[in-house]
Amino acid sequence: MSDGDCAADAAAHRRVRSRVRPADLPATGAWREGMPPGGRRFADLGALHLEAGGRLPHVRLAYETWGTLSPARDNAVLVLHALTGDAHVTGAPGAGHLTPGWWSSIVGPGLAIDTDRWFVVAPNVLGGCQGSTGPSSPAPDGTPWGSRFPTITVRDQVAAEIELMDQLGLDRWAHVIGASMGGHRVLEWGVTAAERVHSLTVIASAAQTSADQIAWAHPQLAAIRLDPAFRGGDYYGAAPGQGPHTGLALARQIAHTTYRSADELETRFGRLPQHAEDPMLGGRFAVQSYLDHHGAKLATRFDANSYLVLTQTMLTHDLGRDRGGVEAALSQITADVLVIAVDTDRLFLPEQSERIAAGAPNAGPVRYVRSRHGHDGFLVEHEQVSRHVAGFLAHVARRLDR
Repeated sequence: MSDGDCAADAAAHRRVRSRVRPADLPATGAWREGMPPGGRRFADLGALHLEAGGRLPHVRLAYETWGTLSPARDNAVLVLHALTGDAHVTGAPGAGHLTPGWWSSIVGPGLAIDTDRWFVVAPNVLGGCQGSTGPSSPAPDGTPWGSRFPTITVRDQVAAEIELMDQLGLDRWAHVIGASMGGHRVLEWGVTAAERVHSLTVIASAAQTSADQIAWAHPQLAAIRLDPAFRGGDYYGAAPGQGPHTGLALARQIAHTTYRSADELETRFGRLPQHAEDPMLGGRFAVQSYLDHHGAKLATRFDANSYLVLTQTMLTHDLGRDRGGVEAALSQITADVLVIAVDTDRLFLPEQSERIAAGAPNAGPVRYVRSRHGHDGFLVEHEQVSRHVAGFLAHVARRLDR
């Protein structure tokens, strides 16, 4: 990138960002019954017994689909989202969807995951807040679960997705793909239901959460829990501006620094002030404004309790738990596996991807996305991700067509 390009890029990110008025932020950004469903469909799955003990008496998963299921029912692809994603993988924002699809450049007609070829299913994860059962959902007494929502794990999330698969009448996924937290579930599918997955793609993820990842998550959880408006998790009746948006926004700001690389932040922002603000007089640097923007933005579309619940599933993620260790668990994966890493990822380090590729019997060498963006490279570097995924799915299609 030339000096002129750097200057133009920095100037673009110094623009005046409209500050969201705290009084306008909802107590929760969760999708609730009575709101427009958008493209969501709903599967009622019954009770689910949980790995840590206890049960959810009724589980519902929201999901979206694209493409057409083949007569042989052998072209189904499962797409699993990351922490603050949802089932709206591709498509425009509109009624029921506050944001555009988070992978619209990857999933669609003629794209890497070609919906003219594949029948794509994307569920909102168990514990989420966009239509699936989570803390903002009604408990048996009709009020939100809130602080009463039980501890769930990645294995519980996959157990719910297996029930969804059964309800859809599918015997086997042609492919299961996910990045970051979604990659955790991809790997769990490969072990828990090895006979029901033909192939897997794991992007910017890990088979076991590291101490470093737990350390980064710890202050995020504390930021939410220490927000006085969190009220121990029972804030759903609060008026706009009275929910735990401060803690949720701060958690997002901490997380966002791990999603981007130090080089990108330096290149984009350096020590530039935000527009006319003077940091010597209490104003912000441009990078501070950038983090404020992302924090407030999340508070409009996500739920603080879901952030806690899903982060906790990431912390307890360990493919090798009760299976003899990670390598023993990886050796049980019979599917063909594509592993993709981002070379500048400082959240899920490339060596964690190398460990997956070394341990899964039918994995090839790790494919690298070269990016200055860090972990979010899987969302930003569309052409590179598309090339890796499309090539692998072409191989999968050839095997299925034999």
